[in-house]
Amino acid sequence: MNDIKMLDAVERYIRGEMEPGERLQFENLRKSNAEVDQLVVEHTLFLQQINQFGQRKSFKSSLNDIHTDLTEQGKIESMKLTGKARIVYLWKRYKRVTAIAASIAGITALSISALVWAFAPRQNSSLIDLNRKVEAVADKQKTQGQEVRILRDQLEIEKNKVKKNIQYKSGGTGFLVDGKGYLITNAHIIRQSKNVAVINNKGEQFDAVVLFTDNAKDIAILKIIDKSYKTIASLPYGISKTVSDVAEPIYTLGYPRNDIVYSEGYLSARTGFNGDTLSCQLGIAANRGNSGGPVFNHNGEVIGILSTKETESEGVAFAIQSKYIFDAFDYLRNQDTAHQSVKIPARSAVRGMDKQQQVKKIQDYVFMVKGD
Repeated sequence: MNDIKMLDAVERYIRGEMEPGERLQFENLRKSNAEVDQLVVEHTLFLQQINQFGQRKSFKSSLNDIHTDLTEQGKIESMKLTGKARIVYLWKRYKRVTAIAASIAGITALSISALVWAFAPRQNSSLIDLNRKVEAVADKQKTQGQEVRILRDQLEIEKNKVKKNIQYKSGGTGFLVDGKGYLITNAHIIRQSKNVAVINNKGEQFDAVVLFTDNAKDIAILKIIDKSYKTIASLPYGISKTVSDVAEPIYTLGYPRNDIVYSEGYLSARTGFNGDTLSCQLGIAANRGNSGGPVFNHNGEVIGILSTKETESEGVAFAIQSKYIFDAFDYLRNQDTAHQSVKIPARSAVRGMDKQQQVKKIQDYVFMVKGD
């Protein structure tokens, strides 16, 4: 998109003239491209200043017209004063107007500050990632926050495995999306990790590699490469392409400690922090280590990937919407035909079961994730 078209898109975005689909696409572009986001901020301020300049010109013109009209009616005298006398006269006559103008200027300044805060890129200082500390390599292709690691062959995999003296530092949760060993987790858990391991509910540990990361969406795809891992024919849960309804009960499984932990709550909003359309808001207790954990609805369908929580409010967490799992695998398949056979489950085999039975069926497919 050239500069003129981009500027036109920014103006239509600011003025609210975009269709919903186009606006969502543009918001995603803002999140992934800092230059576009900054352009929106700067152009918004520019339009605001142009508007203020016009208002000031109109205000001065109105004052001049009123003064001329009152002079012609003989209600005020047109005095020709110079120096300090003129200054004192103008101050006494227009001090009320000046006070009003000063108030307007103050309000305008506050409005600009609020505008800058609203449009400027933020670091989400009120959010924290839910990875936890854990005690004691491949070709790359990148595009706008996404990274795909393509593994050429099994020999290369074995060559890159390091089995001795690995000091894992970051921990979280992941879950299978294909029985051949493909897992989904959060990108922030394994960021910059050279070695990754996953541990199931039975305490069995497997070596894994990172196939794909999307830092903008905070999604990563892992693949278990350990020979001791046995392929699973089918998964008991499905992955949903839509978000559930507000107030629907949800639950999650994760590893805030070394054994699996169940938490339940409800969907409190279909969008995330400050209206973020990539995620949804949950009313649930979440702790460090829950990052990357699956969020299930009452049918046992994954509707999200738990990722962050709000620091200033208890029981407020956020999950990446599960529809982006499909986008991640579509991208991976397009980059490497070795992953064409991956099939994301759409149907839940635990639909209709109570939560206790669902958890018994699901827990073996949720893993602790560790990165060095």
